[in-house]
Amino acid sequence: MTNIPHRLRLGAIIPILGLLCAAAPAQPANAPNPFGRWLNPRGDVEVAVAPCGAMLCGTVTWVGGQAVADAADAGVGHLVGTQLLRDYHREGNGGWQGEVYVPDMGESFFSRIHQPDPAHLRISGCILHGLICKSQIWSKRS
Repeated sequence: MTNIPHRLRLGAIIPILGLLCAAAPAQPANAPNPFGRWLNPRGDVEVAVAPCGAMLCGTVTWVGGQAVADAADAGVGHLVGTQLLRDYHREGNGGWQGEVYVPDMGESFFSRIHQPDPAHLRISGCILHGLICKSQIWSKRS
């Protein structure tokens, strides 16, 4: 490229940069906010989702019903204070990627969070880095 005049090099690079910027996914200005208190589908676990540094995390703030028994059966004595959502970072599509801890299994899994609307979170736990996933829809606590 040393024999190509500087103006011609810039003339080739600028349109390429413009195409790359136009193709980059944009985060909508009115994107839902995942932070707050959320209930699992059975309504027996409440998780507070909040920033933890530059990441997103979620900690159990309340449990009841079957969740207490399921956790005890798995050897987890106290769910309140347990971090279920760990080290999520923002993805280009507006979702989040991190790790979900499943207390009744005693394991953590690759995970993604998407928010289809302000009142719901879809949390997926996956194996094989996203090839096989199971999802739950959590509801915003009012």
